[in-house]
Amino acid sequence: MPKEANTGYELICVIVNHGLGSRIMHTAMEHGVSGGTVFQGKGTAENRLLDFFALTDIRKEIVFMVSGCLTADNVIDVLNVRFKFDKPGNGIVFTVDVKDLIGSKNCARSLMADKKGAGDEMYEAIMAIVDKGKAENVIDAAVKAGSKGGTIINARGSGIHETMKLFSMDIEPEKEIVMILSEKGTTDAIVSSIRNDLKIDEPGKGIIFTLDVGKAYGLV
Repeated sequence: MPKEANTGYELICVIVNHGLGSRIMHTAMEHGVSGGTVFQGKGTAENRLLDFFALTDIRKEIVFMVSGCLTADNVIDVLNVRFKFDKPGNGIVFTVDVKDLIGSKNCARSLMADKKGAGDEMYEAIMAIVDKGKAENVIDAAVKAGSKGGTIINARGSGIHETMKLFSMDIEPEKEIVMILSEKGTTDAIVSSIRNDLKIDEPGKGIIFTLDVGKAYGLV
């Protein structure tokens, strides 16, 4: 596939049942994605309205891949057809705009054209990083404010002494990352509920940030 010129970047996020992450990655690479990372996680949805993340409390794999916008839009369409995300229970796939990308040899570093228009997104991704054991409290607070559930990502390196960085914050083995997808109209209430219940404003209690979601499959 020819290199994309004059495009921005998007993060492709895929949440599927355990064992499917490698197949997702292989399919995406067949259609122009250069690579990605598979994380282990756990779904917590109880399926009320959105059947959030279309999944219940079972093992999950979360795949993160970055590519140019044109490739990303094509890849999630391909993944939706191949893995039937538009049918309940098969997982979800969505994209998030990336401001910049450094360190990928297969992507031209350019942020010029081909971005989606501002304000087109219907959903937002809420990310909360908390101490290990607190993720369920995050989910409880979110559900209380109208969320349908979320996905818990185990932020653990391959060695007990290893750490990884996320937004300049050390994510050590005792941390958990909670990813919640919400409709824009409910995001503020969900964030406020998590913030208050988990006392996020106190030092060392964690952080919360939100991201706009672009194209998505598997949410209804």
